[in-house]
Amino acid sequence: MGGTMTFEDLQAEVQDGAIDTVLVCFADMQGRLMGKRFHAAHFVAGAYEETHCCNYLLATDLEMGTPDGYASTSWERGYGDYVMKPDLTTLRPVPWLEGTALVLCDILDHHTHEEVPHSPRAMLKSQVKRLNALGYDAKMATELEFFLFEKNFDEIRKSGFRDLEPISGYNEDYHIFQTTKEEHVMRPIRNHLWNAGIPVENSKGEAETGQEELNIKYASALDTAAYHTIAKHAVKEIAWQQGHAATFLPKWHHDKVGSSSHVHQSLWKEGSNAFFDPSDSLGMSEVMKAYTAGLLKYAPDYTYFMAPYINSYKRFMKGTFAPTRIIWSVDNRTAGYRLCGDGTKAIRIECRIPGSDMNPYLAMAGMLAAGIAGIEQGLELQAPTKGDVYQGESGMIPGNLRDARDALHGSTMLRAALGDEAIDHYTHAAEVEIEEFERVVTDYEIARGFERA
Repeated sequence: MGGTMTFEDLQAEVQDGAIDTVLVCFADMQGRLMGKRFHAAHFVAGAYEETHCCNYLLATDLEMGTPDGYASTSWERGYGDYVMKPDLTTLRPVPWLEGTALVLCDILDHHTHEEVPHSPRAMLKSQVKRLNALGYDAKMATELEFFLFEKNFDEIRKSGFRDLEPISGYNEDYHIFQTTKEEHVMRPIRNHLWNAGIPVENSKGEAETGQEELNIKYASALDTAAYHTIAKHAVKEIAWQQGHAATFLPKWHHDKVGSSSHVHQSLWKEGSNAFFDPSDSLGMSEVMKAYTAGLLKYAPDYTYFMAPYINSYKRFMKGTFAPTRIIWSVDNRTAGYRLCGDGTKAIRIECRIPGSDMNPYLAMAGMLAAGIAGIEQGLELQAPTKGDVYQGESGMIPGNLRDARDALHGSTMLRAALGDEAIDHYTHAAEVEIEEFERVVTDYEIARGFERA
């Protein structure tokens, strides 16, 4: 496998002419890579210490608009700078782009050089630090689901996003023949990511026409968030290079299954899985039970971080393998939380709520905060549910963005864990999405009511 680079490795490759461009990036509110392309010689000569960006980049919507109402930045305050501080431990080659390397940055206040509280990476780092203080490390892994389409992004955009045709014509879940037809896209995705130091395990067809899944080996929470963010970016770029479009929109058509991003998680202590207790009937330690109880109790509070847009909630439908209830079960894909590896040292809890549009830094920060609360409060875990969980009687996952926004805003747990500034910032982001959607007249409304209303 390829891997991350040391700064000395980069210097040598710049000197040799093998690398001429360094992508200096950070994950924005939406989980996208934002930043600059540096001439590599300039980067190694001094820009590796820091560079700057406009502070509106952590206060935009999906279309890069600058909505009013954010406390951190505004037209009135003049839209100043943030410091982008490269974390040189994240340096890696970008094999699908010629002569290119990439580094991820922390976002710092220009005046204080403190991390910006609502920066997604800072929010995850704060929860990792809390966990470390309790003596634990988090091991996590994400599954990336997405759709590939016959046409490329430009063709689809120019068509008004109509008449979308997936790359395949039938459900390709685990289907080797159909996915062979897609290897011109998926093979370079796997190989390029592997050579970039991202431990890809496999790809497979998912349960819909044109739907793919990419699985990456578990790692520390911060590494997993970086892997996910870079992989998602790579999927789009490599699909584009091959003449196709890839979308991480959770529900691109009402007749199609949605795309998720399940998150597997366990806590480790002194090199061993702290979730495992061989004396328990399911192999669950008391720490795991308390952590999972926290995930369940506070699920509404962090749902926004798992489902941040209007479209995110179109995925939560019974009979689609997308959860609707806050419940856990043993190896049951209808549950919001699935116990995996019961009775083994690989025991872990899988959260099946997040959609493919989640920002991994935010979603994982919310989950860790909830799990930590469960441990600190000594919460007891209810018995697992069996059978079809869609028919259960437990609490429902917030069913729309408005409810998720309200739960986020009112969460005393998340305010204590992440700070008022961060929670107010993302509450406002949810409000912006709601307001933007509500002002739009949709094709559905026109077709349904133009003549008959």
